[in-house]
Amino acid sequence: MKSVSLSSPRHLAGTVKPTALDGLARRLVLRQLERLELGELRLADGADDIRFGRPDPAAPAVRLTVADPRFYSELAFGGSIGAAEAYMHGYWHCDDLVALVRLLLQNRAVLDGMEGGAARFTIPLQKLFHWVNRNTHEGARRNIAAHYDLGNAFFALWLDETMMYSSAIFERPEMSLHEAQLARLDRVCRKLHLGPNDHVLEIGTGWGGFALHAARHYGCRVTTTTISREQYELARQRVVDAGMHDRITLLLEDFRDLRGQYDKLVSIEMIEAIGHDLFVPYFRQCSDLLKPDGAMLIQAITITDQRYQAYRKSIDFIQRYIFPGSGLPSSAVMSDAVARHTDMRLLDLEDIGLHYATTLRHWRRNFFARIDEVRRQGYAEPFIRMWEFYLCYCEGAFLERAISDVQIVF
Repeated sequence: MKSVSLSSPRHLAGTVKPTALDGLARRLVLRQLERLELGELRLADGADDIRFGRPDPAAPAVRLTVADPRFYSELAFGGSIGAAEAYMHGYWHCDDLVALVRLLLQNRAVLDGMEGGAARFTIPLQKLFHWVNRNTHEGARRNIAAHYDLGNAFFALWLDETMMYSSAIFERPEMSLHEAQLARLDRVCRKLHLGPNDHVLEIGTGWGGFALHAARHYGCRVTTTTISREQYELARQRVVDAGMHDRITLLLEDFRDLRGQYDKLVSIEMIEAIGHDLFVPYFRQCSDLLKPDGAMLIQAITITDQRYQAYRKSIDFIQRYIFPGSGLPSSAVMSDAVARHTDMRLLDLEDIGLHYATTLRHWRRNFFARIDEVRRQGYAEPFIRMWEFYLCYCEGAFLERAISDVQIVF
């Protein structure tokens, strides 16, 4: 059975009497929620139904139900990571998890208060977990395996036929996820003016979606690398099945070990996995791998420039449970790294963050449409709840522009 490993494992919520610590934590949490100004949160806790904020047509209204008093201790002393762990345990649920994320982001003072109160005492432990997951060569392979080697069959349940695990672009509202992924792949290829004379390097193969699309529709040669064994094996099979083994070369190598020079370079939502300390080495290596007149397109999830430094010093739910060792860049951080440490220059930047919210909504619908198959693959309820929290957490953050997604051509 596959399950999620929690820092303080407990059984799913049942009938539990609150402890004195839970009572203290409840008072701390309610005190923070009293600061809510935009939108409305209804907190259902047994016979108590407490309202915070005020109804506003322009802001979310959410009902949160406490199923176990340990919810308060997890939240008060663990911040957003504790809230996620409590959700995985089944200590709470709500009628609209995406709306809850949006509500808290619109009330940033409340959110920051949750992170900075009693929860600050757990920060050193979370930073230790993150330090252990730093991206040495071996650590990077271990971190990638922790997420991408969950199983190809698992990802195939809810991704579209391209097996692209990154933001699509919905050029028309009625587009299917598959159509939007093809539109995004075409946009990448057109921005780089790919053609039959190009040899393209891709850093971060995924399951081969970009390499197959570029080779099949634009005639170029593609060399693509990943450090996920599971992704490598399926991508190799897909290349053989498509009859593209003469146009596509697959590598199982760390980007730091790549050699040679290429006409074009593509890296789609890979930079987030390497961590803050490797941003400069990453762009230096990309520059070295390009011919003097070469061009690079990077698609990257970003944090806002204004919050980057604070974010860099913190550890969030995504880093703790979803992508160990990861860290989001900001657009300014990437541009600065390129300007200071390479001879590349920025030619184009397009923000596609709202398309990512739509992509995530499609993934979540697909995931729960196939939930019986997810369970048959052996994934336990805490894992399923973690995955739901992850997809909703990200969708809400993209909708509120707390994070975004950009395509940049250098």
